[in-house]
Amino acid sequence: MAVSNLHVRDAERGRSLSDYWPLISLVVVSALAAFAIAAGSGKVTMTSVMHAYMGVFLVFFALLKIFDLEGFMNGFAMYDLIAKRNSTWGYVYPFIELALGLAYLAFLWPTATYIATIVVFTFGAVGVLLALRRGLDIACPCMGNVLSVPLSTVTLTEDVLMVAMAIMLLMAH
Repeated sequence: MAVSNLHVRDAERGRSLSDYWPLISLVVVSALAAFAIAAGSGKVTMTSVMHAYMGVFLVFFALLKIFDLEGFMNGFAMYDLIAKRNSTWGYVYPFIELALGLAYLAFLWPTATYIATIVVFTFGAVGVLLALRRGLDIACPCMGNVLSVPLSTVTLTEDVLMVAMAIMLLMAH
């Protein structure tokens, strides 16, 4: 699939910290919420903080996608390996993300949750990497159409960190 000029990366896009302010805000609020949840439970351990962080983060991001499923699906299909071939995946993905987030918060089926996270976010990371190599310049659908940040190495790092945290949790389990 050829990339139209409309989506060719602008050299200046994504170079300013302000381009990522919505993402930074969500990461910081997720981290603060994670520590509050862990402290409130009386168990401030790596596992409890990581579960709370991943849970809050995934629930926030799922909600942003759910606000405009059609818009998310259209943007997601531009780079996601599965959504390119099956549009249903774009509609289902936010609910998978929501289910994973709630599973982390509830410590529900930890092994299955970790493995599902590893699989889903590895596919996501590969799709983002291929899109970046093509020079695709779009607002990252990862935050739905509510907030706009560029699809970038930050998006890739986000996916890779989710995989790394799930692997760490799986190994510690």
